[in-house]
Amino acid sequence: MEERDIVIIGGGPAGYVAAIRASQLGGKVTLIENDALGGTCLNRGCIPSKSLLHSVELYQSMKNAAQYGINAPNVSIDLAKMQSHKSKAISTLVAGVQSLLTGNKVEVIKGQAKLSSSRQVEIDTGQGKQTITAKKTILATGGKPMILPIPGADSTSGIINAESILDLDYIPKSLLMIGGGVIGVEMATILAKLGGKVTIVEMLPHILPLEDAELTSILARALKEDGIQLYEGAKVSKIEDSEGGKTVTVSAGEVEKKLEVEVVAIAVGYSPNVEGLGLDEAGIAVSKGGIQVNEHMETSVPGIYAAGDVIGGMMLAYVAMEEGVIAAENALGRNSTINYQAVPRCTFTLPELASVGLTEAEATTQGYQIQVGRFPFSASGMATILGERRGLVKIITEQKYGQILGVHIIGPRATELIAEATLAMKLEASPQEIVATIHAHPTLSEALREAALDVTGETIHFLSKNR
Repeated sequence: MEERDIVIIGGGPAGYVAAIRASQLGGKVTLIENDALGGTCLNRGCIPSKSLLHSVELYQSMKNAAQYGINAPNVSIDLAKMQSHKSKAISTLVAGVQSLLTGNKVEVIKGQAKLSSSRQVEIDTGQGKQTITAKKTILATGGKPMILPIPGADSTSGIINAESILDLDYIPKSLLMIGGGVIGVEMATILAKLGGKVTIVEMLPHILPLEDAELTSILARALKEDGIQLYEGAKVSKIEDSEGGKTVTVSAGEVEKKLEVEVVAIAVGYSPNVEGLGLDEAGIAVSKGGIQVNEHMETSVPGIYAAGDVIGGMMLAYVAMEEGVIAAENALGRNSTINYQAVPRCTFTLPELASVGLTEAEATTQGYQIQVGRFPFSASGMATILGERRGLVKIITEQKYGQILGVHIIGPRATELIAEATLAMKLEASPQEIVATIHAHPTLSEALREAALDVTGETIHFLSKNR
């Protein structure tokens, strides 16, 4: 029976990155993927959604071009071409992943794999079955869209998941989005900017419930300006067929409201994809949150590792990539761990929202005495040039030692700006060290330095309330 140093089940961000890292370390690696390389992120998530969001941003910029002295009358959208550009981006990047795997001498097998023992992996290629022996195995099967136990949510018509929005060949006249998390607000932004009437229903008190409430309130206003209707602290209790599509019952406390929409989309996140992997047979511990692993990404069975969405936790592609690296390194004898303390969170709405670390409420709840620095983009020269002055940079610090506990940004290019803040937290830099770093002018990054100045009330280009 053929033996490999590493067998990886799943070719998404965790799996293909683990394969490349394992090969770099000298391992003989086989990767098994039943679908397209790149997983959900590349094929049905991060890449296609950001492609469409870029098209939407360009469309909005062209509609507003007259204020910049550029006349572009009769701007219109061509959804088919948007989808074509998206598909081209996906195929280009999938080919890139394939090329990287080939270049790193990773064997790729297309098929459905499962563990038949702690060291053997059975593969069904659709044309037969084969079994290979693995010295070490990494499980990286990702996640799947969650299904809600709402009466009517299992209908075969008029109900879609967030992934399906990315392949629509028309813009629904009206759509109700169940879920106001990252996926929900991003998809709502795309549809609303393209002319759809969108309603978001979020069960928790505010959209993007993991983010700082001060910033989500700014985003909520921006979404409403785009015509999106928000129901926060509410839930969908029933979905029924109607002549125009669906009748959705939305409940907020004792109050119920029936909304008529053409389509209902469910965007409440993903659950670990653990079915059919032979986990019970191999004796691998699984909880509701996914496969259980230790700090080295090793499961309850020595020699079998897991990484990415299949272990639950922070279901982010770039976190999955890092977990894949850690799993590969430990499978080949290293002693690596991952630090989840400085992980950026990005939401590609318009304006963008990004953060790292604790929110103000979390810092207070954990007992910190805090100081907060803010700088609004309305006082930024580059934001004024770009015509997007909404939002701010917010830095939360611990009062005694000045430790940065969290940085939160809503505004233009927030998802790029958060990298500096993430590095600062990773290196345990203080606000004073950010201030001492010269930032180019005019740039959006100056806002981070000004917010750091504001922690002590010394911001230059805005009248500080901390002074």
